[in-house]
Amino acid sequence: MLNFTVGPVMSGDAVRAIGGEQVPYFRTQEFSEIMFQNERLMLEFAGAPEGSRAAFMTGSGTASMEATVINVLTPSDKVIVVNGGSFGQRFVELCQIHRIPHTEIHLDYCEPLTEAHLAPLADKDYTALLVNMGETSTGVLYDMPMISRFCKENHLLLIVDAISTFLADPFDMSALGADVMITGSQKALACPPGVSIIVLSPVALDRVEKNPTTCMYLDLKGALKNGERGQTPFTPAVGVLLQINRRLNDIKLQGGVHAEVMRMSELAADFRSKVSVLPFRMASPSPSNAVTSLYSLATPAYEIFTVLKDEYQIWICPNGGDLRDKIFRVGHIGALTKEDNTVLVEAMLDMEKRGIIK
Repeated sequence: MLNFTVGPVMSGDAVRAIGGEQVPYFRTQEFSEIMFQNERLMLEFAGAPEGSRAAFMTGSGTASMEATVINVLTPSDKVIVVNGGSFGQRFVELCQIHRIPHTEIHLDYCEPLTEAHLAPLADKDYTALLVNMGETSTGVLYDMPMISRFCKENHLLLIVDAISTFLADPFDMSALGADVMITGSQKALACPPGVSIIVLSPVALDRVEKNPTTCMYLDLKGALKNGERGQTPFTPAVGVLLQINRRLNDIKLQGGVHAEVMRMSELAADFRSKVSVLPFRMASPSPSNAVTSLYSLATPAYEIFTVLKDEYQIWICPNGGDLRDKIFRVGHIGALTKEDNTVLVEAMLDMEKRGIIK
């Protein structure tokens, strides 16, 4: 199997080897030291400001999205939510469920966010902005420097879902003035699913400390307090945390976050160049390095997904709903190579030869 989805992604040999080991008991000093190292490296790779913390949550990225909404925000806030797809909609729904007053910037499929969208919301007493840096359902990468400027000018807390873009696209919390960054184990960290990570600035930490506790499992006060001793409040996904540790250390040894982002950028550029000979069209005018969304001009997109899966053992990302037969996505995160890109494009060229892709 060759996996070009955007999560879970291909894992390297070292990460997979850990998955085959017996899961150890975790209430030990040895495990605590691993968790201390995980937190240090996450803060470094996120460019987090001095005094920031990282919380490791056993749950998918959505668990950390919800933990952020219920721990950092309250019904006394007034927030802006950028909704350009499935995951922007998820932030909207979380605000609805937890009764966070919000205004939605609704974007069409693959539409970029511009200053024209933000300008009417300036000086309106908003307190925070929630955005999916890369809207995974469309492949759009939002203009984070522009969003950062708007938040700084309007004194807004900036909460960023970087679940698919962390390690794939440049991101620096300190430079952007971001207060929360969320990511997940099964994306560019290239580990199995099961852990999501929230990096919180001192401003966000102060909010967590002062806000009332409204849940148990997603309580960040408990997660951060236990993190002071390198532990978690409840039994975590121990094996995944060990795999994350190996992956973070490997990234550090291989040149750090900049080198990893460059690798993803080169993989994305290589694929986009190779696939340009086929009858597809780029769907996003501002794509993330993490994923390429492609319009299929004639062949139903879901048929391309199905044939690649069933006949070539290659997985790409289908879309649902109205876009099921129009658009498919190809991921560039995980243990992939330019040679793998060639295998995928050659499979598509073979499908074209067979008259499947037209």
